[in-house]
Amino acid sequence: MTNDPKTLGALTLAYVGDTVYELFNRLKTVANGDRPVELLHRESISRAKAVTQSKIVDVIMEDLTEEEQAVYRRGRNANVHTKAKNASVQEYHRATGLEAVIGYLYLSGEKERIRTLLNKGFEALGL
Repeated sequence: MTNDPKTLGALTLAYVGDTVYELFNRLKTVANGDRPVELLHRESISRAKAVTQSKIVDVIMEDLTEEEQAVYRRGRNANVHTKAKNASVQEYHRATGLEAVIGYLYLSGEKERIRTLLNKGFEALGL
C-alpha cells in the first residue's frame, strides 16, 4: 500500500481531500467559538457545498502551481458517477478537482499550503 500522491488516482486523491476539507471546515467553525452543535453545523454547511468549493477554485486558481493545476485538472476531468444534490455537474466536477488538490497536498505533507489556499477562498467569499 502506498500513500504517494504521485501514484494515486485523481478520485482517490479527492476521496482523501474531501475528508481533509471537512476537517479544516469544522476546525474553522470551532475556532469561531464554542456553541451548540446545531449552530456549529449550520455555520459549516455553507462551506461544505460543492457550489462553494467551485467558487473557491475561481479565487485560488491563479495561486496554484503548475503541478497543483495538473492535479486539479485530473480531478475535475475524472469520470465521476455521482452528483451533488444542489450543484450543477460542472460545479461538482470543479469541487472534485479542488478536493483532489487538497488530497494531493495533504499526502505530500503540505498542510500549511492547504490552510493558505482555503483561507484565501473562504475570506474572498465572506465565509
